[in-house]
Amino acid sequence: MENKNRLAFGKKNYILMLVGIALLAVGFIIMTLDKEQYGLGFMGITLGPLVVFAGFVVELFAIMVKDKTQE
Repeated sequence: MENKNRLAFGKKNYILMLVGIALLAVGFIIMTLDKEQYGLGFMGITLGPLVVFAGFVVELFAIMVKDKTQE
């Protein structure tokens, strides 16, 4: 008999999702810390968007990975 109360993701997935959300938040904070006019410095144009992109990649990975403990 199948257990109907199982969550959609396992513990590993939720931890990765939290890491991805943290990366997204850090990336946006980095972009706001740029002191150049209109945020056109290194932090606002290069570093921040790269960290945000990494956060989205981690989120995609967190959704796609299969948690072994959930089988």
